[in-house]
Amino acid sequence: MIVVTDAGVAGRKIVRTLGMVRGNTVRARHIGHDILAGLKGFIGGEVHEYTKLLSESREHALDRMVEDAESLGATAVIQVRFSTAYVASNMAEILAYGTAVVLDEPAEGAE
Repeated sequence: MIVVTDAGVAGRKIVRTLGMVRGNTVRARHIGHDILAGLKGFIGGEVHEYTKLLSESREHALDRMVEDAESLGATAVIQVRFSTAYVASNMAEILAYGTAVVLDEPAEGAE
């Protein structure tokens, strides 16, 4: 599955647009991580626990978006974007979305 943020894929033509696809996950913070983050707030620096949590969350949302596209028969997802929203005081939703498309076959010797 080709996944890009561009409006198309270089060297390939879109033969059919299948529509919007999306994948999301909702994650809650961990109290232990909150304590460590509070300490980092005093001394500065990256909060690695939250960086890891958000990175994993983006990957889960992206995987779910790709599954949605595959279920439609897509060969690519274009114009992929991420969005984040608070659900509650300690929970956030990470959403990946894009447009599922079918691409023509690659030219001989390409890819």
